[in-house]
Amino acid sequence: MSKRTLVALGGNALLQPGQRGTFEEQLENVHAACETLVELVENGHRLLVTHGNGPQVGNLLIQNEAASENIPVQPLHSCVAQTQGQMGYMIQSALDNILRKKECSLQTATILTRVLVDRGDPAFANPTKPVGPFFSEAYAKQRQAQGETYMNDSNRGWRRIVPSPTPLEIVELEVIKQTFERPAVTIAVGGGGIPVIEEGDQYVGVDAVIDKDLASSLLARLLDVDMFVILTDVTNVKLNYNTPSEVNLDHLSIRACQQHLAKGEFGIGSMAPKVQAAIEFVQATKKAAIITSLTEVVAALTGNAGTRITI
Repeated sequence: MSKRTLVALGGNALLQPGQRGTFEEQLENVHAACETLVELVENGHRLLVTHGNGPQVGNLLIQNEAASENIPVQPLHSCVAQTQGQMGYMIQSALDNILRKKECSLQTATILTRVLVDRGDPAFANPTKPVGPFFSEAYAKQRQAQGETYMNDSNRGWRRIVPSPTPLEIVELEVIKQTFERPAVTIAVGGGGIPVIEEGDQYVGVDAVIDKDLASSLLARLLDVDMFVILTDVTNVKLNYNTPSEVNLDHLSIRACQQHLAKGEFGIGSMAPKVQAAIEFVQATKKAAIITSLTEVVAALTGNAGTRITI
């Protein structure tokens, strides 16, 4: 019997540091990631794949800005939708080509996914997520006068910051469920999902960025998957990251995770949301979550690598 497994791909699986971000570069990266995903399929996993989109949305916002005098600027939620479609297409293309080469008839499907958030979420009053390019202080102040929020990002320039609200519901859940239960690889909730709020009986897009791992955790819980795997650019959750006293953690209980989070021992913008996403899944399902790298995920799923988080 196949294991129902949700794999959350990190952004590094699609765009490596130092790359320009050409379509060819990204497709090559995606192909390498999908070789590993197909190996998981061959090992008996029925896959649901989610992915980040930070670099891709950032590039699209730069394109928006560069062409703004000639082409109307698109809202952030539309950029999330565009990158969901683009990246789903690349992942499907790579998976299909690898599966065909192996003479496997397994189908793939990308589901454009909206995620409901609450307009009253405190995140909307306190934006924290930097997006897009760096600007001058003068430009930032001009945009702030028009209602946007900017911050000086580590003295590298001014960047727009947007809310990162808590994901509440997956609008396309039933469609994802039907596809996931078939013999297919399903791709959904790209970039954390397109953020929408309810206004009366309407869904309306809002400018925000939903954390990809928290949205993936919500989907994993709602579908009660057998395994929830978060892929990043390190093999394990670590203490004292990138210091001489760095320590790999092979196993963590929920209580230990919470203690480390309370002490600020995991990076706020990097490992902390991944650990929080794992905690939420384990608490709800009493099943294990795994955090590891793409290169170690096959070994991690047999208990020989990565960090396993349990009740």
